[in-house]
Amino acid sequence: MAVAEFDLSRVSILLAEDNHYIRVLLFQCLKALGIGLVRTCKDGGEAIEVLRALHVDPGKAGAGEFDVIVANWQMAPVDGLALLRWVRRHQESPARFVPFIMVTGHADRAKVEQARDMGATEVLAKPFSVQTLAERLAQVIDRPRQFVHTFDYFGPDRRRCVPAVPGRIERRTITEAEIEVVYD
Repeated sequence: MAVAEFDLSRVSILLAEDNHYIRVLLFQCLKALGIGLVRTCKDGGEAIEVLRALHVDPGKAGAGEFDVIVANWQMAPVDGLALLRWVRRHQESPARFVPFIMVTGHADRAKVEQARDMGATEVLAKPFSVQTLAERLAQVIDRPRQFVHTFDYFGPDRRRCVPAVPGRIERRTITEAEIEVVYD
């Protein structure tokens, strides 16, 4: 499903990007896609402060809650990975279940796996286009993933596809007795 098929006027996004030009570019792309509210931050630390304010007083934060977080990986002084870690693991985080799109100029396999293993929902590689940004947004809207909480991981289910081997039994199938529903 394409992002154009959605009414995004009520969607709110928290955008953290330290580079002014990329921040403005992402802001304009998101607005062109029809996103209603885009709150920008200059780095991960400012984004954490906005989220903390949201937890304490939503009116001061300027939003009721954010539907998606978009953050650059490499920022100073607080990078996107530290922001992601705080969002997924910190007890004060009001956004543990919010889809997180990590933007990076280093989208090699190891970096994508690292972002995924920290709890990123999607990874957007630079240079990006409005189309690829729209595709990542469509993924988090149209195909939301269940969250998994284990001893060393909390985040969206990292498995995306069914095994392609014919006749192979899915070992990852769980029973209803093994499911624990966590309400935030």
